[in-house]
Amino acid sequence: MTRRKLHHYNFSAQAANVIEAGKPLYEQIKGKWNEIYFENSNPIVVELACGKGEYTVGLGQKFPEKNFIGMDIKGDRIARGSAVATEYGLNNVAFLRAGIQYSHEFFGENELDEIWLIHPDPQVRERDENKRLTNPNFLCKYAEFIRPGGLFCLKTDSTFLYEYTLETISNTSRYKILEHTDDLYQSPLLDEHYGVKTHYESIFTKKGYSIKYIKTQLI
Repeated sequence: MTRRKLHHYNFSAQAANVIEAGKPLYEQIKGKWNEIYFENSNPIVVELACGKGEYTVGLGQKFPEKNFIGMDIKGDRIARGSAVATEYGLNNVAFLRAGIQYSHEFFGENELDEIWLIHPDPQVRERDENKRLTNPNFLCKYAEFIRPGGLFCLKTDSTFLYEYTLETISNTSRYKILEHTDDLYQSPLLDEHYGVKTHYESIFTKKGYSIKYIKTQLI
């Protein structure tokens, strides 16, 4: 392990805005994010596979009346988002270090108002469909946490994942598609981007990739 990664892991272990194994809230937080972490009744928005937390922090800055949680298994990445949120004094931002397949251990029924998925690995090989974060099993899991009328939104540079997700959601009875575009930056939906662009999204757009966007609502 490099010194930089070790530093980030140590930072996460000490950071009050990171919930991970070994900390008391890790075992207690399910269904109680508003009660015992944020200590308010504001809507909760989760970014899955948040990486360095750029989107989580960006939205937290723009919407102080909402609570934001970035979830990722990579502790060294989460530490960077945690540090920025701490520097900015964002008390409405938290990070959860855990695998998304275990999300049912941390979120209660109807606890979330929105879930965002920003540029996840598209897992294009057929044998890896079970790893795609918009496969039927994951969508069913998310539906347990999102309140009726709440939102699930995807941004991706992958045409494959965009088309796969549209088809998958169309075949479910839990979600309805509100909006979608295969070129967000040339779409009237651009305002829903909120001007928050991750590091990788900047790289994708400079290389000429269009950004795809899907907005769905839990029925």
